[in-house]
Amino acid sequence: MEILIYLAIGACAGFAAGLFGVGGGLIIVPILYWAFTQQGYNPEYIMHMALGTSLATIIITSISSVSAHHKKGAVLWQVVKNLAPGLMVGSFLGAAIADLLPSHALQLIIGIFAIWVAYRMFAGAQVVVDTNRQLPAKNMQLLAGGGIGIASAIFGIGGGSLTVPYLNRYGVVMQKAVATSAACGLPIAIAGAIGFMVFGAANSQPIKGAIGYVHIYAFIGISVMSFFTAKIGAKVAHRLSPMMLKRYFAALLSCIGVFFLYEAILWYVF
Repeated sequence: MEILIYLAIGACAGFAAGLFGVGGGLIIVPILYWAFTQQGYNPEYIMHMALGTSLATIIITSISSVSAHHKKGAVLWQVVKNLAPGLMVGSFLGAAIADLLPSHALQLIIGIFAIWVAYRMFAGAQVVVDTNRQLPAKNMQLLAGGGIGIASAIFGIGGGSLTVPYLNRYGVVMQKAVATSAACGLPIAIAGAIGFMVFGAANSQPIKGAIGYVHIYAFIGISVMSFFTAKIGAKVAHRLSPMMLKRYFAALLSCIGVFFLYEAILWYVF
């Protein structure tokens, strides 16, 4: 029965990822939070499991996405090489920081982040690409990768909403920024998932069906189904208005943000 639940989650998350053109982390995390809650897991670790499992699933979706972008020659591999060490170290550290934070604090952080992303979409944030600017020196890219990696692990995402604006800021056109960001999602997801496994394994209360904070059955179910349904979502997306899609996704993120803020406020109040 459990695996059927995770297959259903994977179908929804994959379809949404294909429809809205996102990695799915901000969609997978709240659905997993709900599923783990319904199954009676320890509330103290539910958010950590949702984040760790989300990052593990992004490994699979990122490989698929990078392959497609690479065939079009859109990935700036030298930039990925410069950012990757920082992304991996940062993502592992992000998992360590998340492990230290209580569940309600993670809910508050992710709720604020989801609303911020939604606001940028509703406000129609303009993509500013200054082609006269160049990416900073290698060591500065390394530091930027570290910051992106830490934040991505705490949010349980592949980092696209952070990496793309960073690359745009330094003159990388949108298509290449998206493709390069997809490639950067792989080291983030691998290091983050390993981090959540390692720090979760140190827990005094092992979680059934999980390695640390990565739920294996959820990982398999979501990865398998999302691989197929993402293609369906992408086909549907081509039939709808880009502006309409943007607004729908912003509305969805707003609901997710409000939900997590509500959960966090309930803890602080009661």
